[in-house]
Amino acid sequence: MKIVGLIAEYNPFHNGHLYHIEEAKRITGADAAVVVMSGDYVQRGTPAIMPKRLRAEMALRCGAGAVFELPVCYSTGSAEYFARGAVSLLDRLGVVDSICFGSECNDLEAMQKTADLLLREPPDYQEILRRHLRQGTPFPAARQEAVTEYTGDGRAARILREPNNILGIEYLKALKKTGSSMKPYTILRRGAGYHDRELAGEFSSASAIRSLLAYSGSSLRAEQTAGAFDNTPFSRILDDLENQVPSVCLALLRDYHRVQYPIYQNDFSLLLKYKLLNKSPKSLIRYMDVSEELANRICARLNDFFNFKQFSELLKTREMTRTRIDRALLHIMLGIKKKNVQEFMDGGFHFYARLLGVRKDQSRILSEISEKGTVPLLSRLSGDNILSETGRRMLRHDILASNLYTSVVTDKYRTAFQNEYKQALIKI
Repeated sequence: MKIVGLIAEYNPFHNGHLYHIEEAKRITGADAAVVVMSGDYVQRGTPAIMPKRLRAEMALRCGAGAVFELPVCYSTGSAEYFARGAVSLLDRLGVVDSICFGSECNDLEAMQKTADLLLREPPDYQEILRRHLRQGTPFPAARQEAVTEYTGDGRAARILREPNNILGIEYLKALKKTGSSMKPYTILRRGAGYHDRELAGEFSSASAIRSLLAYSGSSLRAEQTAGAFDNTPFSRILDDLENQVPSVCLALLRDYHRVQYPIYQNDFSLLLKYKLLNKSPKSLIRYMDVSEELANRICARLNDFFNFKQFSELLKTREMTRTRIDRALLHIMLGIKKKNVQEFMDGGFHFYARLLGVRKDQSRILSEISEKGTVPLLSRLSGDNILSETGRRMLRHDILASNLYTSVVTDKYRTAFQNEYKQALIKI
């Protein structure tokens, strides 16, 4: 059985994701696609707009063979941590022959060259990078400038300007660091750009779809939004999405609207403020992505806290991006500390493969993983007694993060809370 691995967030699932699954299987000749997916929180440092199991079900109904959850310490990390965590999990499943990711450039050779440079980081390149950082240039822009100056090739910098290219380069770096035999493939990202917030053709961005769904919250909305959709009935929004998401996903969007989603960053404002009120600058620097400068600024501006989104914007500086601050605040809220993440990485990155769902007609995948994988397969949490102490600690982080998310969902929509231990495996 030939299997291709995909890394995704599906926040939410749309036509571009369906194309990715189908095209990945086509160009690799794979019999099935296995997905490593972010759980309830995503890499840009925010909660997902809808729960992980709803997004996983969409993927399974659209052709994914099995969906595994990326542990929260990696799913909410920088591009490097996100990629390393996802690639290493796919590798340790023991059955994945290749990985396939989307990119804006669709040039694997050029991406490999850039990945090799960023892995080697020659001394001259490092000095150029440090010079740009000393001038106050944010790291992403400083890296683009340094690559251009070092190589004399503006194309490499252009590649590093696009978000899917950046992640793709990190996947290639992770493959080399892991020593994996999985073969990389890339496909051209179709349709709208990653950050585009307007619907476009049949391949709109997840950002645009999230923006449209944000208006569907009506009086339950916790975001400050305004625009043409402000008083639009949800039926009209579904009509607008009819050509943007697969029909099976449209049905799920309809059935679970105001039952499980939409969920916003500001829905977590009180949870975040509670955590911040109990912290000092010294204690804050223990968390991932929190520098001493940011810790001091958080404590100095805490009286100006109004909500999650507003406070993150308030803390933003020329040197520190909004996404970096979002991640830092999320890590504080979820209790993700630097020493824990370092312990996980030192221990081999993964201690289990948490299965969210599987297609019944492709359940053979699980048998092969059980036979060839190098981490325990967790299809239910009652089996956590087979894990090491470090593995159980990682799993507790994941469970707490999910239970916090579910608590927000159930409080917002007045539905019954279901602990993570009670959640059932999805079988399509």
